[in-house]
This record gives sequence, structure tokens and C-alpha cells, in this order.
Amino acid sequence: MVSRNDRNVGIGIAGLALAVLWSARAFPNVPGQKLGAAFLPMLIGAGLLLCGVALILRKPAAHVAPPPPNEAIDEHFGSSALTIGAVFVYILASDLVGFLLLAPLCLLATFLAQRVPLRPAILWSLGGTVLVHIAFYKLLRVPLPWGVLTPFYCAPPP
Repeated sequence: MVSRNDRNVGIGIAGLALAVLWSARAFPNVPGQKLGAAFLPMLIGAGLLLCGVALILRKPAAHVAPPPPNEAIDEHFGSSALTIGAVFVYILASDLVGFLLLAPLCLLATFLAQRVPLRPAILWSLGGTVLVHIAFYKLLRVPLPWGVLTPFYCAPPP
């Protein structure tokens, strides 16, 4: 039997996914591009729908002894607060600093808060940043902020 919380969260995520899929249908095609404006929202909506259905159908895990109450709350609060803080730092500073410099720092901080070992955290932070940059800049043709790297990327006007 699936726990009530998992089922409710799964239903909520599946409902959100259906709303994303429904609204993305109306996005216009972008002239000169193979992938239209609806591609990324449809991809995210499909992923959310799969996650929602997985939560709804999930079997409960075998009984595991819970951690001491105060430890679990403090650990989750700290890592959650740092993750939310990293998102706010990115929103506020990305135009000034730039995606290629700020994103790996935010990802690294988030991975370390989740207790990922240092070496994989660095590799995933750098690799994820490069992958997202290529996906947005080359495939979707959506420029990400260059920030302090603008002089190295943009040639001065003649």
C-alpha cells in the first residue's frame, strides 16, 4: 500500500504535469528552429508526469529506523535552506556574474549541502553547467547571461 503522503504528492505532481502539457500545446513554433518553444515545457511536463505516476504507484520501503528527531529536522532544514538560498543568489546575481561562473558555484554549494563527496560534486557541477549551457545556447538558442565574461565573448563594435 502506498502511503497517503506519497499518493497525494504524486497526484499533485501529475496534475501540475498535465497543466504544463496542456498549456505548452499552444506555444508557437519558432521560425528557423527544429524545436519550438513548446519542446522544453513538454519535456519537463512528461518528466513530471512520470514522477507523479511513480509516486502514486510506489510500494512502501521496508521499515527503516528513523534518525533521532532533532538531527533529521536540522539536517533537512539546513540543506533545504541552502538550496533555496542558492536559487535566490543565482536569480539576483546571474546578470552581473554570469551563468558560466555562478551556476557551478550554486550547484557545488547545493551538492555539498546534500553531503555529496567533494570530487563528484565538483565534476557534476562543472559537467551540469556545461551541459545546460550547450542545451540552451546551441540547441534552444536561448542566451544565458554572460556577466563579467561579456568582454571575452562579445567583440567590441567597429
